[in-house]
Amino acid sequence: MKKTLRQIAGTALSTLPILAVANYDVNIPTPHSPISDQIYGLHMEILWVCLAIFVVVFGVMFYSVFAHRKSKGAVAAHFHENTTIEIIWTLIPFLILGFMAWPATQTVLAMKDASNPDMTIKVTAYQWMWQYEYLNDGVKFYSVLSTPRDQIGSSEQHGKATNEHYLLETDNNVVVPVGKKIRLLITANDVIHGWYVPQLGVNQYGIPGFIKDSWFEANEPGVFRGQCSQICGKEHGYMPIVVEAKSAEDYALWVKEQKAKQAAAESHDKVSLADPVAR
Repeated sequence: MKKTLRQIAGTALSTLPILAVANYDVNIPTPHSPISDQIYGLHMEILWVCLAIFVVVFGVMFYSVFAHRKSKGAVAAHFHENTTIEIIWTLIPFLILGFMAWPATQTVLAMKDASNPDMTIKVTAYQWMWQYEYLNDGVKFYSVLSTPRDQIGSSEQHGKATNEHYLLETDNNVVVPVGKKIRLLITANDVIHGWYVPQLGVNQYGIPGFIKDSWFEANEPGVFRGQCSQICGKEHGYMPIVVEAKSAEDYALWVKEQKAKQAAAESHDKVSLADPVAR
């Protein structure tokens, strides 16, 4: 028994250095779009309101337990149908909820306002990949997980070195210009999926037979990562989303490169269909 306790204590002590340097982020990701800025601000405001309520309620409760305990001879007051108290404990929560509901409603309305976009991308979800169609620029491609399969899965691979962005990397990123309002038309080909990039403030279901819209605007150049947010099958965890925000000039170059690739692929397909030998 003593040996077992020593082993447990030794294991606990050996993990202390790891715990000291581990990164335990418990807040929502840093915002990088107007909507995610609003979401983050709303989250922090309501968090402080909840903290204030916690301090006041538990402060009064602990003070009452301490100052009016039976050992000091305190006698409980008896009252019934006190109209003033009932009004107060109804009015205060109502005002608090109203204080939180007003900015929350404004944020929800802003999230749903996809009008007057600078460009539109149609997103179609499949088991288990994404298809993107740039309706303004004529670019179309599929995006799938690029993490090597030998890094994924069985317990035999436990401890194997993995890529920096393990399960959050794709072969084709969604590239958008910075400072432009991007409208997303989101649907699905098979089951319900969810297009979710928290740093851009987007989480929209893709439902077969329906087209749902959403939007975002990247504040600065960068790479923002997300995943499918709906359990869509056995490879649900292998549907990452990578959005790459670039300057207008770099975005124009990317569009030019994508169109050249598409033209080359279409030309190759035509040759293959016309020439049985090439097939």
